[in-house]
Amino acid sequence: MATRSLRVAYGQALVELGKEDERIVVLEADLGKSTMSILFQEQYPERYFEMGIAEQNMAATAAGLSLADKIPFINSFAVFASGRAYDQVRQSIAIPGLNVKICGSSAGLSDFGDGSTHQAIEDMAIMRAIPNMTVLVPADAVETRKMVKAMVEWNGPVYIRINRNDLPMITDIEGDYEIGKLQVVRDGSDIAVFANGVMVSKALVAADELKRDGISVKVINASTVKPLSKDEVLAHVQGCKGVVTAEEHSIIGGLGSAIAEVLRRERNLPIEFVGVQDSFGTSALSYDELLEHYGLTAEAIRDAITLLLES
Repeated sequence: MATRSLRVAYGQALVELGKEDERIVVLEADLGKSTMSILFQEQYPERYFEMGIAEQNMAATAAGLSLADKIPFINSFAVFASGRAYDQVRQSIAIPGLNVKICGSSAGLSDFGDGSTHQAIEDMAIMRAIPNMTVLVPADAVETRKMVKAMVEWNGPVYIRINRNDLPMITDIEGDYEIGKLQVVRDGSDIAVFANGVMVSKALVAADELKRDGISVKVINASTVKPLSKDEVLAHVQGCKGVVTAEEHSIIGGLGSAIAEVLRRERNLPIEFVGVQDSFGTSALSYDELLEHYGLTAEAIRDAITLLLES
């Protein structure tokens, strides 16, 4: 599969949408060349605010700009956007339900060289638990661009989780992104796999491998983690023998937890989680090395499916 940068797609989407809507403003925490918000600065310097390494102030300032009828996008690494600015995001943005968009870049283990302090494996759990917050996790660059447009049209706080690395292209270029809509990227009948981010492409590889063994796997891109439609989830698992969730995040509080919460009364439907097993990240020489180390692979998804079918 061809790969493209989600970060570049994000920055390009901001530029395109900024041309159409002058209410869009961008705030950055000294990481513009990494988050790619710098693309917006180059085109609209008067609507770009470099806040320095002061994520709390950035979030509070964005709240004020929202009250002045702007649509602020705040940007930092996911670990800082969700953690360091948590109090301001909760108190000043989420409680009043202000129209602030939060970009957590270099999410998951994708900042492979900087280790646990820069790797956000709990950010989905943090943001999903905040009332009024919408949580999005794009699978590729195409979905990222569509998602940013949907964020502008959505009234209220939104968190988008951006991977640092180039990811395989799996999203159809046609059509718009609809927040809250689950996308079936591979149909199947035996096991339903709900995945997001980099794990969608891993799930597709696992599905291809298992097809040769006569096992039919449905792969659903759950790029909207919140709000999650109970009716859609139940419709996708109907007739299946089990469910697997796959995410580049802790198995606690993220996509797996969200799906399990929906399925908690479906007593005869077993579920397995593929994700980070309650540990922090670490530094490595490559991204793939970390994915392998933490079991975020097509093989791990295949093993989880096999376990369900054999139990």
